[in-house]
Amino acid sequence: MPEVNTEHLDEQQVQLLAEMCILIDEKDNKIGADTKKNCHLNENIDKGLLHRAFSVFLFNTENKLLLQQRSSAKITFPDCFTNTCCSHPLSHPLELEENNAIGVRRAAQRRLKAELGIPMEQVTPEEIQYLTRIHYKAKSDGIWGEHEIDYILFVQKDVTLNPDPNEIQSHCYVTQKELKQLLDKASRNEVKITPWFKLIAETFLFKWWDNLHNLNKFIDHEKIHRM
Repeated sequence: MPEVNTEHLDEQQVQLLAEMCILIDEKDNKIGADTKKNCHLNENIDKGLLHRAFSVFLFNTENKLLLQQRSSAKITFPDCFTNTCCSHPLSHPLELEENNAIGVRRAAQRRLKAELGIPMEQVTPEEIQYLTRIHYKAKSDGIWGEHEIDYILFVQKDVTLNPDPNEIQSHCYVTQKELKQLLDKASRNEVKITPWFKLIAETFLFKWWDNLHNLNKFIDHEKIHRM
């Protein structure tokens, strides 16, 4: 695996690069494990390295979507606006369990606490709805990037927030209209958004958002949407 100098990067974020992600094939079958660092190097991604991930979309009871702006300390896509929480299940038994994506949903609960400070008991895995999966690839810069099969997870609940500033520099709840305004700003390069959030917002998000109380018709655990 390539050697990359991480001395100039944020110490707390560099420590997270040692976490073990779940390696998968293009059908989302587990084929091994590797570090978060190796999974996010473009040099490895270009050779086909692919890992499992998730994206949480959390709405409050007013049907507003919680967005976060990634901190400037983040190694991939710093300062970008994105959906509520995006991360990876880790290669250990609780998060490897695949029945109804329970491992991924447990990982989402863990990261909602780590990034946003949402108490674990406020969002349980059972309250997180797994809709479908998307497969995408994107470069953050010349060294780092993403290549993931991303589980799309929805939650609707009022929660307590206490964000970690090393992860998140700002957050806000938005209406559909406000999100469309943010997407317009991003198209004019006035703000930055993550590529996965852009892809999901341009394809499925508003249709799902219109049906928050009737999401069952959109559940598709067979298809992986190639973006």
